[in-house]
Amino acid sequence: MMNCQQATKLISESQERALSLPEKMNLKLHVMMCSGCRNFSLQVPFLGKAMRAYASGKDEESKKK
Repeated sequence: MMNCQQATKLISESQERALSLPEKMNLKLHVMMCSGCRNFSLQVPFLGKAMRAYASGKDEESKKK
């Protein structure tokens, strides 16, 4: 069984690469049982989007208005 450290690592890696079928299955099983990792998996895409917006300067544009 996957632990939370392994799960959060895979959740983060899933933003950069496609997970293998066994990785997806093990992660899905863990996330179904772990509310902390489930919450983390919902927050990671938002954080990635926010960082991309900040890096592209969109954050500065909104401050100028």
